[in-house]
Amino acid sequence: MESAGAQETRGAEAPRPAAPPPSPAEPPAAPRARPRLVFRTQLAHGSPTGKIEGFTNVRELYAKIAEAFGIAPTEILFCTLNSHKVDMQKLLGGQIGLEDFIFAHVRGETKEVEVTKTEDALGLTITDNGAGYAFIKRIKEGSIINRVQAVCVGDSIEAINDHSIVGCRHYEVAKMLRELPKSQPFTLRLVQPKRAFDMIGQRSRGSKCPTEAKMASGRETLRLRSGGAATVEEMPSEFEEEASRRVDDLLESYMGIRDPELAATMVDTSKKTRSVQEFAHHLDSVLGEFAFPDEFVVEVWAAIGEAREACG
Repeated sequence: MESAGAQETRGAEAPRPAAPPPSPAEPPAAPRARPRLVFRTQLAHGSPTGKIEGFTNVRELYAKIAEAFGIAPTEILFCTLNSHKVDMQKLLGGQIGLEDFIFAHVRGETKEVEVTKTEDALGLTITDNGAGYAFIKRIKEGSIINRVQAVCVGDSIEAINDHSIVGCRHYEVAKMLRELPKSQPFTLRLVQPKRAFDMIGQRSRGSKCPTEAKMASGRETLRLRSGGAATVEEMPSEFEEEASRRVDDLLESYMGIRDPELAATMVDTSKKTRSVQEFAHHLDSVLGEFAFPDEFVVEVWAAIGEAREACG
């Protein structure tokens, strides 16, 4: 006969091992941190090196540069990349290489010149800084303006016949100049960029360059938009560069302006379309303010197609 103690021992269940604690849920992957983009900058006529960051568009870029040097944003006429000279091949356009050095060209002397329009074309190519100033990017050799020694590449056009054009886009200024009557003198009020000693006397006509607006450093660029946020993008492909160059040439031929950002936008738009009619419709929706004539749109579409074929 078993004792009560033995019965209790046999009847009692052996303790079960404790269940392992539940493993914690895998934490969600942290979003990839956006790299901190810091750019070095100087005033083109000479200054210490400053550092800027946190801008999302062209106007904010100018504001950051102005803040770094204690000047007003309206003092900045334009910027060049990796050169302090008034070199239109180095002009800051729609893209900044992540390793590029930014030089800001500020207001220098104001001058007034009188010009008589003896031909339909003055020989000027106009661009703008995306922040309210239009300036001279190229002077055609042998043209009316080329004979006026006081007018230089890099000069900002502040007024035409005492009518201020500050705040006007390049295509508006080019249109005003085209519409000036022939055989009548008119006055240009110009602001030249402040120059360092080694730049005095420089007067460049500006030359075409197949690599214009191409950033030489790094595989990525910061693409700036005058009306939107900046984005980090891969370097443009060979096709994109060639197509943008051809479109920019057409902008100069038809409208008297050069604008790599505008050209790149038109090339981007073409990628979303399959016909010239669809391309024209998309251009109207994103760039309607330019009111491009039909024949110009057809030529742009053809130029982009030729660039695609040339680049394989």
